[in-house]
Amino acid sequence: MAGHSKWANIQHRKGRQDEKRGRIWTRLTREIIVAARLGGADLDTNPRLRLAVEKGKAANMPADNIKRNIDKATGNLEGVNYEEIRYEGYGVGGAAIMLDTMTDNKVRTVAEVRHALSKNGGNLGTEGSVSFQFKHCGQLIFAPGSNEDQIMEIALEAGADDVITDDDGAIEVLTPPAQFEAVKNALEAAGLTAEVAEVTYRPENTIELSGDDATKMQKILDVLEDLDDVQAVFHNAAL
Repeated sequence: MAGHSKWANIQHRKGRQDEKRGRIWTRLTREIIVAARLGGADLDTNPRLRLAVEKGKAANMPADNIKRNIDKATGNLEGVNYEEIRYEGYGVGGAAIMLDTMTDNKVRTVAEVRHALSKNGGNLGTEGSVSFQFKHCGQLIFAPGSNEDQIMEIALEAGADDVITDDDGAIEVLTPPAQFEAVKNALEAAGLTAEVAEVTYRPENTIELSGDDATKMQKILDVLEDLDDVQAVFHNAAL
């Protein structure tokens, strides 16, 4: 099936991440700590930790840092206790926004999120106000020009739900969260490495924004992503 163009948005996000390597490490550190605390230090039995460690290595995080953070989480070293909290709200034109945060001070975090939204034309919603508009799934996105037939055959055989070709030629593979690793591993075994590979919340439908509205919405997203306690930002705006 066909989908909207998202390649430009992906490249924009990757560019911003490259500019903020230190912040990426901070977010990965928190994810590693929480994943290890919840599921234990064994990568073989803790897929969330395994994915977090893979992302850490991909971001050039030193192995000593990764091990130290796992040790903190499992009680071998003293560390900070982070709490996971999700916030939901609205941006420009009623676009839905969902934020995953990790914080050691939820009073500070909610105040920062509310301020970032209200100052830039959005507003904070209540729990459940927009989450129904997103699907929890595995997502792998391949660059335009990738071998669509090969990707589709391997992905569907490995348990993917769907393979979507976007308007700009990017190929998007969607999986149930539990099948994400199996599909990712099968594709990589065939030499097919995705530009984006993550378990995420994908919007069921998008809201098209252009001109000033798109600029304002991008500003909201940028400000939210810059907050120290924010781990991930999900939205349904097509900019």
